[in-house]
Order: sequence, then C-alpha cells, then structure tokens
Amino acid sequence: MESMGEVLRKMKSPSFMKRSQDIEKELLQDPLVQELVRQHPELDASALRLNLSKLFQYTRERHHCEACPGLERCPNDFQGHYSKLEVTESLGQSAQMIERKVPCSLQVSKLQQDQIRKRIRSFYVDERALNEGYHEVEIMGKDRMRAPAVNQVFRYIREVKENGLSSKGLYLYGSFGTGKTFLMSYLLHELAISGYSGVIVYMPEFVEDLKSMLQDNQKLKESVELMKNCDLLIFDDIGAENLNPWVRDHVMGAILNYRMNRKPTFYTSNYGLDGLEKHLSFTNKDGEEGYKGQRLMDRISPFVDVVHLHGENQRGDKGAR
Repeated sequence: MESMGEVLRKMKSPSFMKRSQDIEKELLQDPLVQELVRQHPELDASALRLNLSKLFQYTRERHHCEACPGLERCPNDFQGHYSKLEVTESLGQSAQMIERKVPCSLQVSKLQQDQIRKRIRSFYVDERALNEGYHEVEIMGKDRMRAPAVNQVFRYIREVKENGLSSKGLYLYGSFGTGKTFLMSYLLHELAISGYSGVIVYMPEFVEDLKSMLQDNQKLKESVELMKNCDLLIFDDIGAENLNPWVRDHVMGAILNYRMNRKPTFYTSNYGLDGLEKHLSFTNKDGEEGYKGQRLMDRISPFVDVVHLHGENQRGDKGAR
C-alpha cells in the first residue's frame, strides 16, 4: 500500500497535473455545464473551479439518465435520483452552488404506484388482478358483449372522481369467467389513484378462514373494522361461499349494517339478486331461514345499482379477463 507521502508526490508530478487539467477542461466544456453557465452568468471561472466535484457528479448522473438502463439497474449513487444544481448569490459574496437529489420520472411513477397499492387491501384475491396494468381500450375491446356493463363501471368511476363517493355501490353479476373480478379490481385501482382506500374480499376463502378467526378475536375485530371503514369494499364471488349463520348474521350483517347509508359496497356474483337471496336464506346448520336472508338483502339491494355482465368465458385467457 502506498504511503501518504508517495501519493502526495504523485499529485505533484507533471503527468498527474496534466491529467487533472484535461479532466477539468473536459468537464467545463460539457454541454450541461455550458448550459448551466448560460443560465447563471454569475458563475465565473473561480466559482466553477470551487465546485468541480459537484459539477462532475451533476454531469455524470445526468448522462447516466440519458442512457437510463431502468430503475432497478440505476447506476446513480442514490437509486432513482439525479443531482440537480441550484445557484444562489448573496450580497458581497460569490455565487454558491447547492446540490440536491431529485427523483427521476421512473422513481416518481414507482412511488405513486406504491401509494396506490398501499390504499388497496385484498383478502384471498389473486394479486395479479390488482397489480397488472389496465387499459381501457383493451377492457372494452376484449369482448363486445361486455360493453354495456363496462360502460356502467366507467361511468361510476367518472362520477366518483367528479362528485365524490355516494353510499351506493354496484352489484355485478354474470356467468363464470366473464371478467367480473377484473372489472371490480380496475374500479378499485382507478379510485385508489384518486386517493380512496379499498378492500376486496374473495368470499369463499374468507368464510372458511373466519372459522379459524374464532380463536383469534383480535384478528377478527381488525378485519371487520377494516371492512367497515374503508372507502370501497368489494365482496368478490358472493354466493359461492359455504355459508353459516354466524358469518351471515354477525359478520356480514355487522359490516353491511354499518356501511349502508355511509359508504358504497360492491359485489360480484354468478347470481342475480333473487338467486343471492335464496343462497343467503339457507345454511348447512339451520337450513332454510327466509327472513334472515331477506334481512341481509335489505342491506344490499337498496344500496347497489345492478349490472348484468354478459360475455364469453375468458378463463384461460390472459388474466381471466
């Protein structure tokens, strides 16, 4: 390892001095530095020399951005950020150069997407339905039979963005594989962009998991409170669950009783409302209980607009759209 004395002697050598001068000259002739000087004529030669390290970092990172290899492979010191130089001038003092780290457009986009994801909670729903990209033309063009229902979902999103939330949600029903979950995930995603929080619950697995929550009152309470208070709640594939009286009367009933007249609840189902009422009226434990099914339906039917989704079975196609 070289001693400090040897390093200092090399720094004084003619070859080292010439190399340093060449680097400085090349740096000061960089178009980015030239543009900075044009914008700030108060930057004289002395100020530039005093800030060579900042200028080097500034040009280096900006050139990296010009040949951006993507956010994950960002070569800058602070991933997803580049150096920005600000020039200030005080009375009686030479111009001062201040360096700040600024997020690039890719980093800003990532942070925005992260914030959107934080607003959405899912219970047992395939995360791919929530994380993949959405394109309105693709949604509309996938199956023209879906157009009336898709337009109604688009209209709901537009009205919420313009006027805010109402207490009325949507009841989206149709055959297997027509894209009901995908459309509701799209609605959730679009309104999360506008700042609304949302929860989507896959009912068959949620009902099964509730049995284990009987031994964990805290988890049960937290889950129910989350569903009560989120801006948008979606019960996905309601009617496919193996219902029991406790889930229907004490969990679903409590959630919907709180939300009605407050916040919108959404549903996807293979049943129309009449079919859903029959399903809710029957449990394996107590058999037929029409009045209890009707009581829950009184917390559903008046608070939804019914949307019949026609279309072909897209299962097996990309995303089961």
